[in-house]
Parts: sequence; C-alpha cells; structure tokens
Amino acid sequence: MIALADYETDKPYKGHYKRDLAALQDRLEQILVAYIVRGGRAVIMFEGWDAAGKGGIIQRLTTSWDPRHFDVHPIAAPTEEEKAHDFLWRFRRALPAPGDIAVFDRSWYGRVLVERVEGYASEAEWQRGYEEINAFEAEMMADGITLIKLFVHISQAEQDHRLERRLDDPWKRWKTGLDDYRNRGRRGDYLLAMHDMFARTDTGGAPWTVIAGDDKKAARIAALRLIADRLAAGVDMTPPPLDPEVKRVARAALGLD
Repeated sequence: MIALADYETDKPYKGHYKRDLAALQDRLEQILVAYIVRGGRAVIMFEGWDAAGKGGIIQRLTTSWDPRHFDVHPIAAPTEEEKAHDFLWRFRRALPAPGDIAVFDRSWYGRVLVERVEGYASEAEWQRGYEEINAFEAEMMADGITLIKLFVHISQAEQDHRLERRLDDPWKRWKTGLDDYRNRGRRGDYLLAMHDMFARTDTGGAPWTVIAGDDKKAARIAALRLIADRLAAGVDMTPPPLDPEVKRVARAALGLD
C-alpha cells in the first residue's frame, strides 16, 4: 500500500550527479533507438504536486532523444472540443505511433484528482473514473504499449520553499498562479484523493512508482533510472544490424576497401 508520507526526505544525492545523469541519458538515447528500430511504443506519465519537479525530470529525460520520435503532452483543462467527448478521448488521440514514445505531464488521472477535489466532476463520474482508467490502461498494454506511471511527491515545507522562490525570481514567476495556492490550501483533500487513486489503480500490469522529490538531483536520477529500466524491459535492446549493401556502398564511397 502506498503512503506518501513515506516519501518525504531531504537527503541529498550521494552519487556523482553530472556523471550519473550523463550515463543515464546515454542509455535512454540507445533505448529510444531500439524503440524506433523495433517499432515499439511507450507512454511515460507523470503526476505529482505543483512545484514537485516534474518538468525538470522531463527535460532531462528527453534531452538526448530524437525529437521526431517523442512528444511531450502538457495536460491542462480540457477545451470545449474535448469536453464534447468522454474524458479519455483526448488521451487516446495522443497515444504514440510505432517507434514513438509519449510523455504526459499530468494525465487522465485528473478525473480522480483535480476534477474530484475541485468539483469539476460529479461523484458518480469520478467514482466511475477508476474503472474507466484501469480499462484504458489495460487496453494500452494489450496493444503493446509499455506504460510507466510516476508520481513525484514533495513535502509541504519543500513545496512552500519552491513557491516562495517563484515569487522572488522574476524568471520563475511565469510558473506560478492562483491555482497553486488554492491547491495548496486543499492539500488534505488532495492527499485523500491521491491515496484512493493509488489503492484503486495500482494494478499489477500498471503499477505506480512514487519518486521522493524533496531533493531534485536524487529525484531526477531515481526517475530516469526507473524509466530506463522499464523501457528497456519492453523492447529488444540488441543493436540493429548493418545492411550489407549499405556497408558495401559506404566502404567504397569512403575508400575503406
């Protein structure tokens, strides 16, 4: 059973951060190549508190990836077009093609988090949402998609520190708004919704992984290592063979014969 209080720590990362990060990014670059060559598909989904560091993790995750083969989907309130369909419609449209990876910065879990807490969905709608989400994720995996679900958790004290920095730093002010403080004021309600979410959607095929986010460096390394391990397990990592005809022409062109 997941309890978010177990993931509140401010212990600094003990490894060599830059070296470890670079090694993980090199590995992730190779993994994306394997997905491209094998026609694999993957979805990496992030949930977590405001100012938890999801964006920083995503930035470092994708920095060495070929932009033609991944998309990052920042999920905000649904548009009028999206509201005309069921709440999963906009996520189905964003699922990756063969050879691609989709990254979701927030997700379909809004139905049982913000929509539940803020009253945007009726109780009947968000209660039904658990079953609909589990079915959606089962469909993804049945279709061969590797699904990774991460929740980035930070303590109230650390969140307050980061929100304060967004006020003080003029280049960070664009990241903050009234929603941050309304959500902060309802932390207890969100914690209840989050723990219900874990209890009802932490399935064997699509488990949740909580990342302790109070130390940004430790969180980034933990998240990227987990993602690399899960992605690699979902695709054949044997390097692609060199086409003999390409080899013959290349050697002749480069004067290697």
